[in-house]
Amino acid sequence: MSYNRISSPRSSTSSSTSGAPSPKPAVATPRSVRFNIDDNTSHSNNNNHNDSWINDEDFLHSDDEFDEPTSGRGYAGRTSGEGRAPLLTSMEAPSVSLANDLTTADLLDTARPKSGMKMAFMNMANSIIGAGIIGQPYAMSQAGLIAGVVLLVMLTFMVDWTINLIVINSKLSGTDSFQATVNKCFGRKGLIAISLAQWAFAFGGMIAFCIIIGDTIPHVIGALFPGIGEIPVLNLLLRRRWAILVFTLSLSYPLSLYRDIAKLAKASTLALISMAVIVVTVLVQGPLMPKELKGEFNHKILTINDGIFQAIGVISFAFVCHHNSLLIYGSLRKPTLDRFAKVTHLSTGISMVMCLLMSVAGFMTFKDKTQGNVLNNFPNDNLMVNIARFCFGFNMITTLPLESFVCREVMEEFFYPDRPFSLLRHVLITTALVFSSMFFSLLTCDLGAVFELIGATSACALAYILPPLCYLRLMKGGGWRRWLAWGVVAFGGVVLGSWGGVLLTDAGVGRG
Repeated sequence: MSYNRISSPRSSTSSSTSGAPSPKPAVATPRSVRFNIDDNTSHSNNNNHNDSWINDEDFLHSDDEFDEPTSGRGYAGRTSGEGRAPLLTSMEAPSVSLANDLTTADLLDTARPKSGMKMAFMNMANSIIGAGIIGQPYAMSQAGLIAGVVLLVMLTFMVDWTINLIVINSKLSGTDSFQATVNKCFGRKGLIAISLAQWAFAFGGMIAFCIIIGDTIPHVIGALFPGIGEIPVLNLLLRRRWAILVFTLSLSYPLSLYRDIAKLAKASTLALISMAVIVVTVLVQGPLMPKELKGEFNHKILTINDGIFQAIGVISFAFVCHHNSLLIYGSLRKPTLDRFAKVTHLSTGISMVMCLLMSVAGFMTFKDKTQGNVLNNFPNDNLMVNIARFCFGFNMITTLPLESFVCREVMEEFFYPDRPFSLLRHVLITTALVFSSMFFSLLTCDLGAVFELIGATSACALAYILPPLCYLRLMKGGGWRRWLAWGVVAFGGVVLGSWGGVLLTDAGVGRG
């Protein structure tokens, strides 16, 4: 292939005549380039070109796991010209050749690393199996054993569908984020709703993490250093509120001040191992507990109890990861709806199994005495339980900065979308978030109540209301899926409305 400056028609004709002197060429137009392509190649491409790729969804990305380049043309396991976009062969300007030698990371400093389905599964499973798993036995006691199992399975299928719905809505709307999709569907009001829901969910997570730090770390310190209670000043670490203050301000707060905390987000494997340790601890140590620590059964907690809506809130808090769904979809090396659906099904399925094991084992052990943090039901001197407490508490210390990052980004995008970065504003917002969440955690030690409130409000909006509402706005047809979407919206509205009624009732009782 060659490329020449375009000359005038007269010059071109004269130069093609054998033996004729070439006249003085005309002045070439700047930046005009002509590509000399072999006529046979062009003719072949025009005749044999397969247009079927136009109708294929995600035609540049196959679901074939072995779809890796093996040469300059084509892909392994595929015939030439089948199922892929046609390529302009034999055409490569020097600038194109240079660009082909560069990777995406060379071109974009902010390019996100691509991952396979296994890593995407780890990221999504970690988003689901987080702090909320510790409250699943409490959810079972609130709902009753039979009703709790049914709720857990039903909500898993509902969450699975709405996670995939967010990606579908993004494709239908042509947007690249959950916020942008809601904004396009409902305008400024929608943007306010999604921003408020995401901020409240992340801020509620910060409060819950501070409570967990106070519930776990003092027990671990007391077990590791039995004589610390006799040492002045240091014995304060055995008190819940002082532990929250010391470890939040000394570890979580400095980590939260990082502008980019991507390295903390890569601890998915370690976090999942910590969750597995907790589940195994409850399964193994639960039956060994003395009788005086165990509660009693009654008819309600074995069938259907009075706390159905409280249980929905706790389960929803554990399963909601919708704000991460498009990030996980975009991180796939070959992002297609089918591949993302496989990741979602596997992640929610494994999470449901682990939550069922945790909830049933904890509930069957402690019965009506089950606490919001089931580890608090165990004695302080149990070695295996203290290891689980350490894993869980340390995981919360390093996870709290991630939630503060989400809160800060939502505030920056909503209030200062066009402002340049300000170090002063960054520090002030981060400080306000960490100190306020720590303040609320000092006022209450009821982790179950926090799970209930955040799960039944912000998590409910993120999982059951906004995704199907966007789908109904974007998809004019849809058949049974529209009915399903309306059903999920109605369910979310009932749960949200029930908690609104509870808050109004409590307010009336307080005034009385």
